[in-house]
Amino acid sequence: MIFQRALQRELISTASAVFTAIFTIIITFMLIKILGQAAGGKVATTDVIALIGFAALNHLPILFILTGFISVLMVVTRSYQDSEMVVWFASGLSLLRWVGPVLRLALPLALLTAVLSLWVTPWANRQSEVFRERFEKREDIARVAPGKFQESSAAERIFFVEGLSGDVTRVQNVFVANTGKEGGVIVAREGLIETSPQGDKFLVMEKGRRYEGLASGGMQLMEFERYKVRIASQGAQIDYEKSSKATNTLDLLRLPGVHAMGELLWRISLPLMVLLLMLIAIPLGFVNPRAGRSANLIIALLLYITYSNLVSVAQANVIQGRAAFALAWWPVHLGFVFLILLMFAWRLNVNSVWHPLSVWARTRCLLRRRA
Repeated sequence: MIFQRALQRELISTASAVFTAIFTIIITFMLIKILGQAAGGKVATTDVIALIGFAALNHLPILFILTGFISVLMVVTRSYQDSEMVVWFASGLSLLRWVGPVLRLALPLALLTAVLSLWVTPWANRQSEVFRERFEKREDIARVAPGKFQESSAAERIFFVEGLSGDVTRVQNVFVANTGKEGGVIVAREGLIETSPQGDKFLVMEKGRRYEGLASGGMQLMEFERYKVRIASQGAQIDYEKSSKATNTLDLLRLPGVHAMGELLWRISLPLMVLLLMLIAIPLGFVNPRAGRSANLIIALLLYITYSNLVSVAQANVIQGRAAFALAWWPVHLGFVFLILLMFAWRLNVNSVWHPLSVWARTRCLLRRRA
């Protein structure tokens, strides 16, 4: 009982340290990525903090999987290297006695991963899509940053303005290059946004010039007091059509599409991966105290990659219509359960007093004593 309480405390402390390290790395990468998108004009600068939060929620299930697997593997490996497992086995405790403390950590992590993957992550993806669509579907002139060239959402015009007014509907010293069929370059001293009764939005430029190339190779110059360019055929509306990753789990159950079933398979697999990977880390953590643990960590990494890729293959088979959801979601996890039982049986057999290696070691010790 003392060993198990000490083991429980060590598992929790190690899991906390691993979670903090991986979470810091993920947040740093997300911060760099989203700040780059904001600098490139793909997302609004005011939405950066919210998008980072949504990205963090989206990565938390995978983070919990890695946290549980790595923490159990590190604790077991350290116990072997420090010869604490010798004391454990000498006290009459089996390797199976590790299952209880590990499950007391694995079950809350699996439950939290299930809540995240089934409800929180879809909500975060949905909110992230709303923020991005809201920015993409604003009026072209509202997306323009002073002193910076910006392409329109339809990729037909390139805007440049020297300054914006306080209400962001009027600009000064505007430059518009038409890259579509119309062609030509327009420069104006001022511009403003007008909305027609039908909902069409126009950029009205005042006191400007239009330069247009001729077929003969010359240029045609036209001066105007007011020049109107339609920038949106209707009022900017957000399309809340959601992808499967942003769809609520209850809605996925009602949708008949293969994409919905593939996403549901992935969400169900995440909490199972937490539980099974933490259990297999117990027999997988064995190392020889006199040798390094590099081989052990490489095998653990390959095992995690293989497990994750097999789940992805099952999801792809469902999406492509090669397998039904009812026949595709469980074989990978069942095979992993058999692998866990096999590894436990192998480790228990090796640690048994009747194992050939153990018998040979005891025989050699007796022969040396008699000699």
